Amino acid sequence: MSDPGYIIRLALEGGFNGIALQIGLAEKFYRDYAGEVPLVLKLNGKTDIPSDAEALSPLHASVADAVRLGADAVGYTLYVGSPAQETDFRQLRQVREDAQRFGMPLIVWAYPRGAAVEAKGGRDSFYAVDYAARTASELGADMVKVNFPHPEKMSGVKEAYQRDFSPQQAIEAVVRSANRTLLLVSGERRQATRPCWTRHDRRWMQVPPG
Repeated sequence: MSDPGYIIRLALEGGFNGIALQIGLAEKFYRDYAGEVPLVLKLNGKTDIPSDAEALSPLHASVADAVRLGADAVGYTLYVGSPAQETDFRQLRQVREDAQRFGMPLIVWAYPRGAAVEAKGGRDSFYAVDYAARTASELGADMVKVNFPHPEKMSGVKEAYQRDFSPQQAIEAVVRSANRTLLLVSGERRQATRPCWTRHDRRWMQVPPG
């Protein structure tokens, strides 16, 4: 992203309902557009250089930073199934407590990672995505973002997921697993999921891949 300002202008012109930025970009560019497009401040992040075998996204910003910048929500990436999940859960607990104290909504990007996940259908299997949505909900997310579940990926998954589910059935199950946590889904099967928009419009919104 060579011109972050362009991305923010694009979000503004496209009528996006929010834009997620890391703290450095938010501090340098968001002030010019404050009040025009809602800001989600991402509190953690990592590079793509190391392996995802023990994925962990360290904190580098705080809920207090989000308040200072006028953000409308904070975002946190949680790697469900990673061997580093104990540290991940501990970080998320602190973020959740701070978010509740400041009255700031918490959006969790819940992404399955690690060897155990790959041995059970993979990171975007129905089993893994369903588990990630439920985990984020139980850990206190107000909204959870997951990738589209692939029910055809059944190698090594639990018996309950070793059946022929349609994409529609899979996404409806993920919505139920998230229960009262709002659910955002990124993926390519927009056509197949369209009926869900009507049935669960208060709990699930489709967003472009990313």
